[in-house]
Amino acid sequence: MGYAIAQAALEAGHEVTLISGPVCMAPPPAANVVQITTSDELHDAVHEHVRTCDALVMCAAVSDYKPLQSAAQKQEKQPTTFQLPLTATRDILASLPNEKPYLVIGFAAQTHDLAANALRKLHEKNCDAIIANDVSGTAIGMESDDNAVTIFFRDGEQKTVSRAPKIMIARAIMKIVAQLHQKSLTKKS
Repeated sequence: MGYAIAQAALEAGHEVTLISGPVCMAPPPAANVVQITTSDELHDAVHEHVRTCDALVMCAAVSDYKPLQSAAQKQEKQPTTFQLPLTATRDILASLPNEKPYLVIGFAAQTHDLAANALRKLHEKNCDAIIANDVSGTAIGMESDDNAVTIFFRDGEQKTVSRAPKIMIARAIMKIVAQLHQKSLTKKS
């Protein structure tokens, strides 16, 4: 979805910095690509590059937890139960300042209570909009070429984009980002 959004932004004439973990696809050729492998690297890259952007579309599917420790060597199989202590990853959206000169569009990948969880995240993470998608199945969302989303806005409005190829969803998202950006410029005038 992130690559589709980057492509749609480029098609709309925007300059794009794509912060990406390892994937099996080529990034859009005109994007400035920043490669990362860990959630901590993603956090640092977002904070470095967000200073010069007009809009941050944060659709990375970052795990909520990571191993508390990493081993320098392979851990051999043990005949007993294996325990892996986990710690929470840093919440990148929540780490952004409350007052910011750029739009923040978050994603909420949900398996249940889509609207309630997305609305909670929208307000807790101080987003201008949040895009919720149901990832409980395999037909849409992650590991699929199609998606379907519901976009929640701070004013209570919501917009549903029905199942379509991700590039079509991304183009719809970019139109909404452009409208939000225009509204924010009007408020500043």
